[in-house]
Amino acid sequence: MATANTLRCLAARPAASPAAAATRLFARASAASFSTTASFAAVGDRRNLPGAMKKSFKKKGGAVAAPVRKPAPGERKAFRKRIQLSNNSALPVAGLETLEPQTMATGDAKGKVVGLPDALIEQLRALEGFKATQNWGLFRQPHFLVRDETVKLIQSMEEAVGGKSALKCVLTGSKLSGKSTALLQAQSHALLNGWVAIHISEGQDLTNGNTEFSPIPDTDPVQVAQPVYTQRLLQNILNANRPVLQDMKLQKDWPNLAHLKAGASMVDLLQSAKETDAAWPTLKAVWTELTLPGRPPVLLTLDGLCHINRISEYRDPSFNPVHAHDLTLVGMFVDALSGKTPLPNGGAVIAADTASNFIRHVSQDLVLSQLEAGQAGKEIPKPDPYQRGYDNRVYDALKNCMVHRIEGVSKDEARSLMEYWGASGMLRQVLDSRTVAEKWALSGHGIVGEMERVSLMTMRM
Repeated sequence: MATANTLRCLAARPAASPAAAATRLFARASAASFSTTASFAAVGDRRNLPGAMKKSFKKKGGAVAAPVRKPAPGERKAFRKRIQLSNNSALPVAGLETLEPQTMATGDAKGKVVGLPDALIEQLRALEGFKATQNWGLFRQPHFLVRDETVKLIQSMEEAVGGKSALKCVLTGSKLSGKSTALLQAQSHALLNGWVAIHISEGQDLTNGNTEFSPIPDTDPVQVAQPVYTQRLLQNILNANRPVLQDMKLQKDWPNLAHLKAGASMVDLLQSAKETDAAWPTLKAVWTELTLPGRPPVLLTLDGLCHINRISEYRDPSFNPVHAHDLTLVGMFVDALSGKTPLPNGGAVIAADTASNFIRHVSQDLVLSQLEAGQAGKEIPKPDPYQRGYDNRVYDALKNCMVHRIEGVSKDEARSLMEYWGASGMLRQVLDSRTVAEKWALSGHGIVGEMERVSLMTMRM
């Protein structure tokens, strides 16, 4: 029962409107819902609050992510450029001929697939003749097809050695036609016959600005040495040609290489470059000794001709662009290719153009088309009067060369190659005339790289 005081207070209080009462109730409810007094009182101290949960799982998958080791410096590049030369899962091919010193020179093995001996494989590996883009790792052992173009190239090399002259040749052709493999075949013939082989595996590595360089003082125009690359090249020359070089004695005295003892051999000269600063003087001495009378023939090869006929990415001390021919290694090769540096004991200087990593060069295209037209007895192309950028240095470097074009193989050669693939277990189709004609046509009339794509691409890892 309400007391008198309660009734007196209610009577004195004015009556609120329904809207005001609803607003007051909502405000009280909102304030009560956001209050943290009770939670603070229950916890006591803020330091006792639980911390943030550390997530060790992916947002979408829900599974715990395993820790991943980051690759070491250079590990990814080494994996990308690795070269695998054998596959134990492939079947050994019975009756496969082994490459001999005169196998490719006589022409009896034309159209046959031959295997490389183990000693030659190690020499070619040291020379960096194999490329990572080639399918060596699909088969039991390295092999190649002795093509008609291969026989012509090797016979030209033998004629040059017989006449104590140098074969100056440029290999050109379509993409994936086998120009790098032709270089490998020339190196194989040279190593088996006691030549001294020197190979620059990628011309791009000399001109893209990624190799350490050192301008040579008192030179005009400024000559630029690449000591680290040169030292690696010296090691490749030594490892690939040791059986020939160990019996060669030095014929000249080298005052700047006074640490060499009397009666030193070419192996001692190559091993004397302990520091990179001595790499270029040592290579000059090696090249001079190899071009003296009485030495064995020399094979000098380079892959990627278009990269050494342009302005490089290097700068001289005055920050002027350096022409690629002013790089010492490139200059040594260009002098031999143009005939400025003779080879009195015979040999060959072979450069392979590239179509996979191609840089268009108007001067090189013009001179190669002129040389090829002259060899075929056709009309000589003339320079475009409206074209700018012709380089006379490129013309002087290539004007004395022979152009050797490499295109697709014949159907008989394609059949021989596919028979080897089938015997190795890599080609799982019935090999008849229809299959050979189909693969040959799909590959652009026998382009070897395209034949590998249409026949072996499903077998690549």
